[in-house]
Amino acid sequence: MPRPRGSAQAPPPSPPPHAGEGLFRQRRHRLQAGRPLPLGENGTSDFPEIASMANVTATEPSPSRSFWAGIGQGRHVIGILFMLPAAVFLLFFLTYPLGLGVWLGFTDTKIGRPGVFIGLENYQSLMGDSLFWLVVFNTILYTVAASILKFALGLWLALLLNENLPFKAFFRAVVLLPWVVPTVLSAIAFWWIFDSQYSIISWALIKMGLISAPINFLGDVANARASVIAANVWRGIPFVAISLLAGLQTISPSLHEAATLDGATNWQRFRYITLPMLSPIIAVVMTFSVLFTFTDFQLIYVLTRGGPLNSTHLMATLSFQRAIPGGSLGEGAAIAVAMIPFLLAAILFSYFGLQRRKWQQGGAD
Repeated sequence: MPRPRGSAQAPPPSPPPHAGEGLFRQRRHRLQAGRPLPLGENGTSDFPEIASMANVTATEPSPSRSFWAGIGQGRHVIGILFMLPAAVFLLFFLTYPLGLGVWLGFTDTKIGRPGVFIGLENYQSLMGDSLFWLVVFNTILYTVAASILKFALGLWLALLLNENLPFKAFFRAVVLLPWVVPTVLSAIAFWWIFDSQYSIISWALIKMGLISAPINFLGDVANARASVIAANVWRGIPFVAISLLAGLQTISPSLHEAATLDGATNWQRFRYITLPMLSPIIAVVMTFSVLFTFTDFQLIYVLTRGGPLNSTHLMATLSFQRAIPGGSLGEGAAIAVAMIPFLLAAILFSYFGLQRRKWQQGGAD
């Protein structure tokens, strides 16, 4: 009896349990033997998953083709290839000079005369050199004082620029000027500002009746140290301020709003929200600030050249003085190599002392 149109067909009877396992094994054995799969009533395989596996196996590309296709599709590999020229450049222009400096520190090389290996004699000579230890003290004092002042003033400036001020974009651009000005040019400007006779600071203080004679900024030991620190702080504040400002803008305003609704004061919001959330940025910024300050050369060499009485000599300027004008490349290289432990200590302190705490990442401290 014909089935009336529009009537639903009865579903096919379901196979008994485990009825398809034997058929599945048969299909798998046929695939392993390389024989074609039997087709069903509609011209397709009873197991389309197995048929698709067979098609994939039949059309699998060659190993060399898949290797190059993987390179073309691998994002990490492409990134490494793009970084390779820069890595070669840094390897040649940084690693080679560093290795050469370490080697020269173990020789008695002079300008115009190749040296011979003398072991640790240069370093033993430095251990008994009173000028070297004075320079180490000057460098540490210069680095610590300048870095603390740059951080405090830079953080204050970043907090100020993060507020809704009029002409905020203009002030942010102006703040960058000390950083983009060449170091030698800014050092010459400070050399005129700190001049013993024509200093504009002394002139202004005399006009206001605060002093009666010009201040000898660069001729007195204490004044010279304070002057070079002030010049370094003026030049380094923009880097700290702009970097911390970028970190401040990543902090969600909803955190401050919730704290304000809970009755937190401005200091409490800064202490428990801003400062902890900003600590990873502070670690990076202060690491670079310490490195730049500890290895400073141009500012000191233009302003004082280490004077008066070696009170502003840093390890970088002393290394240059012993190696180039003094002609002792081995001793100058030894002083430069002696800077490495201090730099590593500063990096480790910044990394482990100011890195992001576990509770900031959602874990227990």
